[in-house]
Amino acid sequence: MAMMRAAVEPAAVVSTGRWADVRETHIGVVFLLGDRAYKLKKPVKTGFLDFSTPQRRLAACLREVELNRRLAPDVYLGISSVSAVVDPRLPGPADPEEHMVVMRRMPDDRRLSALVRAGVPVGGHLRALARSVAAFHAAAARGPEITAEGGRDAVARRWAANVAEVRAQPPVLPIDLVDAVDRLSGRFLAGREPLFTDRGTQRRIIDGHGDLITDDVFCLDDGPRALDCLEFDDRLRYVDGLDDVAFLAMDLERLGRPDLAEAWLDAYVEFSADPAPSALRHHYVAYRAFVRAKVACLRSLQGDPDAAADAHRYTELAWRHLESGAVRLALVGGLPGTGKTTVAGGLADRAGAVLLSSDRLRKELAGLDPGDDASAPYGEGLYSPARTDEVYGELLRRAGALLARGESVVLDASWTRRRHRRAAEELARHTDSDLVLLHCTAPPEVARQRLVTRPRTASDATAAIATALAATADPWPEAGVVLTTGSVADSVDRATALWAASVGEGAVRAEATAVTAPGRPLP
Repeated sequence: MAMMRAAVEPAAVVSTGRWADVRETHIGVVFLLGDRAYKLKKPVKTGFLDFSTPQRRLAACLREVELNRRLAPDVYLGISSVSAVVDPRLPGPADPEEHMVVMRRMPDDRRLSALVRAGVPVGGHLRALARSVAAFHAAAARGPEITAEGGRDAVARRWAANVAEVRAQPPVLPIDLVDAVDRLSGRFLAGREPLFTDRGTQRRIIDGHGDLITDDVFCLDDGPRALDCLEFDDRLRYVDGLDDVAFLAMDLERLGRPDLAEAWLDAYVEFSADPAPSALRHHYVAYRAFVRAKVACLRSLQGDPDAAADAHRYTELAWRHLESGAVRLALVGGLPGTGKTTVAGGLADRAGAVLLSSDRLRKELAGLDPGDDASAPYGEGLYSPARTDEVYGELLRRAGALLARGESVVLDASWTRRRHRRAAEELARHTDSDLVLLHCTAPPEVARQRLVTRPRTASDATAAIATALAATADPWPEAGVVLTTGSVADSVDRATALWAASVGEGAVRAEATAVTAPGRPLP
């Protein structure tokens, strides 16, 4: 017979369903009694935790309460002890005292996972949770040791360890899919050291929750509660705040709600004023998905019949996000009047990339407003070879700073000179970015008509300059061709398709032209 030897303060009853229940995991047992939950640690020792002695189990209980009270202080009520009642006349020592975490019992039907599966609107709950987690992160512990665990090299080590564990097991996943995830994650990290350095400098690496999933979030009438943070290894909680919340985004997407995942991340970024590029969001969602894939592989080898399919789904999710988050440098070129500026702007909008324009930069470097007239004969004035080399050099310098910080870039320029394109290719290699080459074309009479009728822009090009450029332009056979005689949407669709196809290729090498369905023509 067991007895409770420590009392806790009463709390409101929020439980539903059965009055008493028992739930067991590989490291503990949870006893549900009325409005309370009692968590008992099993005397186990694994590669990542040690509950082998009563003292270690007590320390784990105390740590669990301490850490989880940061986000749910009214749920984690304290520690209670349990011991056996032994007849003193019987031989042998009494069993040692055990300890349990005492909690308010949460209603199963208010789990975030249950609500999402039932199709219940949860947008308000997610915004409230995002506000709460952002405030928690703002006050969370920081320091050199914590920052180091969120740095680029530490993230790379965690990726490598997970990939190595998957490869060391009997195959559950297709090896080419694992290789693709390994290659894309490594490519992102290799070129992004300034981004991760900035995250540390901005104090974005914190002692977070570490295990934020939909099963452990409860949406109560007085606000959400996030339970069960990762307490057995401090280093696994030392993460970028965006990494911390990416776990929940990944879990929402796993439940078939990528819209909620995006809304959740958007709300967190809003409340935390986080300037991270979207590529970093994708990267951390991918990392969390692959960790789950690794665990599913282990479950499959232990005989779980559903685990192999889970592993595939998680790995494909990771791969999709790594593709979406791949950093790209797009050169959108062509002669005057071919619609390159319109295509470049549309592509940048679609891809969420930064747009840099040679026409605007040329005026900026000369101290002029974009709309100022700087017309000159071909190769003279602001358009002399020396001035043009200066413009392209500065264009690539600015692009390089953005690429290293995880921002994809679209460069709108003529790109008629091979030496300028070679410099861009070298920049893409140096920053481990995917290079997208897009050559906008239109029949000469169409381009000429556009130059005559278009409103004033930052460009000073005329039909005569277009003819001179065409006569001296270096061939560009490796670029994907975008024929711009159709609608703007069709041309941007073509550019977007080439952008998507560029991942891991280094450059787009395509000969096909865009479709020319009727629609609004390019200006």
